[in-house]
Amino acid sequence: MNNEQGPVAVITGAASGIGRGLAGHAAARGMRLVLADRDAAGLQSLCDELKAGGVQAVACVTDVGDVQQVERLRDCAVEQFGGVDLLFNNAGVMQTGFSWEITDAQWQRMLDVNLGGVLNGIRTFVPLLLSQGRGAHVINTASLAGLVSSPLMAPYNVTKQAVVALSETLHYELAMLGAPVTVSVLCPGPVASEIMASNQVADSAGSSFSQLLDNTIRQGMTPAELAAQVFAAIDEKRFWILPHKGFKPALERRVQSILQETNPLFQMTDVEDDAHAAG
Repeated sequence: MNNEQGPVAVITGAASGIGRGLAGHAAARGMRLVLADRDAAGLQSLCDELKAGGVQAVACVTDVGDVQQVERLRDCAVEQFGGVDLLFNNAGVMQTGFSWEITDAQWQRMLDVNLGGVLNGIRTFVPLLLSQGRGAHVINTASLAGLVSSPLMAPYNVTKQAVVALSETLHYELAMLGAPVTVSVLCPGPVASEIMASNQVADSAGSSFSQLLDNTIRQGMTPAELAAQVFAAIDEKRFWILPHKGFKPALERRVQSILQETNPLFQMTDVEDDAHAAG
């Protein structure tokens, strides 16, 4: 990823939350940035702020669920900076509700953005990364929900666990080819953000649960703290990026439940403890 003018990072979901934190850290490292989000105003504000600080950055309004828009994002990166070194498939939305009360449209929205966005990023950018013949890195944002499930979050659990599976598969495939392109999957717990603003409450119990989840997220790790851990993992070419450690008892319970074929057990305190420790 060595480049005389600085590596090029493409970041989806860049206008807020984790994406904005990643953009700030990448800028501090002297990277050139291609920033994508559906929030045109927020995206342009971030881009202007970075450019005012001397950062080479370009904004490209993108709905990651639309492969043609992701292809346009790739073309923008190539036209502006000649290639890509880091791809952050980071855009995501939230949906809470009882599994049976979530509508077709709500399910499809989650599949399109949370899973389709990562899949579109891989299909669009990996051929470019391979053709460049140099080191590059793909970072897919999943969640602790990609490793352990919780109630009232079925679409989020499903899409994030699919992102983990897709990331592992991509890692194996690139290794089979001996390619210089490496992969990480980011599985954070609560990170302070506005992701709950994307939630379309769908269940009769959803208001109280959504409020509890929103409070937990707002008390979470800051995006800047998360970004520092992400880039440290990239430096090490580490696949698993698990910034929150308090979830491990929940993961151990899940693994033991599978191995021993016992019924799974969920405890909300797992994520709450992580948020309080991070905050």
